[in-house]
Amino acid sequence: MLLTTLCYMERDGQYLMLHRTKKEKDINKDKWIGIGGKFEDKESPEDCLLREAFEETGLTLTSYRFRGIVTFVTDRYETEFMHLYSAYEWEGSMRTCDEGDLAWLPMKQVFDLKIWEGDKIFFWLMQHDAPFFSLKLEYIGDTLEAYAMDGVYHRRSETETDLFTEFLQNCAPLYDRRR
Repeated sequence: MLLTTLCYMERDGQYLMLHRTKKEKDINKDKWIGIGGKFEDKESPEDCLLREAFEETGLTLTSYRFRGIVTFVTDRYETEFMHLYSAYEWEGSMRTCDEGDLAWLPMKQVFDLKIWEGDKIFFWLMQHDAPFFSLKLEYIGDTLEAYAMDGVYHRRSETETDLFTEFLQNCAPLYDRRR
């Protein structure tokens, strides 16, 4: 199992997004994602977060929040255990990223970008300030086949809509009530 961090830096209603265009063999090729990457030996999630943020942006995070755990399962790659963060303050000057193009984009626009379908679920949770969560996403190819929120499964075969719409109809109201 792969251990990774994924961070969305927030500023003035925008996320810093990374358009993954520079690596040929890349699970995220041509998709928009946050910054982050794989743990190195002996790193904590925060160690990995801070190192990856600096390597990819040149910025040192000074204020961040651990949002949840995302278990990413696919038929193509090793299972990934992502530690999801939001960051609010940093120091330094942004530099060019060797993994893709960095861009500040409106938070609402992320739902229209080329992203993994399951990412829409955790974007919604972050934008609605959901408490710490566990989200499992199961893919066949690029198609989200199932997701589990805090251990409760929802499968594509059980709904007539896409799974993000199903989430909005069935799970999102539960999180809205928790606030």
